[in-house]
Amino acid sequence: MKLNLKRLAREPGAVLPFDYELSISDAEWNGQRPFAQGVRITGKVRNMAGAMLLNVRLSTVLSLVCDRCAQPFQKEKTVDYETLLAFELANEDSGDIVLLDGEGELELDELMQEVFLLEMDTKNLCSEDCRGLCSGCGADLNHELCRCKKEIDPRLAKLAQLLENREDEQ
Repeated sequence: MKLNLKRLAREPGAVLPFDYELSISDAEWNGQRPFAQGVRITGKVRNMAGAMLLNVRLSTVLSLVCDRCAQPFQKEKTVDYETLLAFELANEDSGDIVLLDGEGELELDELMQEVFLLEMDTKNLCSEDCRGLCSGCGADLNHELCRCKKEIDPRLAKLAQLLENREDEQ
């Protein structure tokens, strides 16, 4: 989606609202494609005495795989983004200011995809208390007990043998 902001720049106090859905289903994140649903993008560009301010809210439901237990789950994701827009920059290092093209237009799709991907979590958990998989037997500790045989401290091995012998005698 392209926003033409030439007219807005000439009208102090003017607002240009927008609301649309962006499909980024082909985007990859950590080897997966979690964007099965489109990203809802709502926002506005406001001319504040010559300075143009972009306010956007991006939201979707992600289809993810838990990093601890490897189970698929869905999670709502919302990103709020705000930046200044400019037709030209006085110096090259202007931080978060987004530069419009020569026609006074803003290519919103590319910017929104970049913003959303940069805000993705590096670790995805199905729940905060996910216990994950046992590193020994691979059991999903959220649904079953570990099947690993408890290892005995070598310093107590003789005592364990005595206890086993005593249990066998009874």
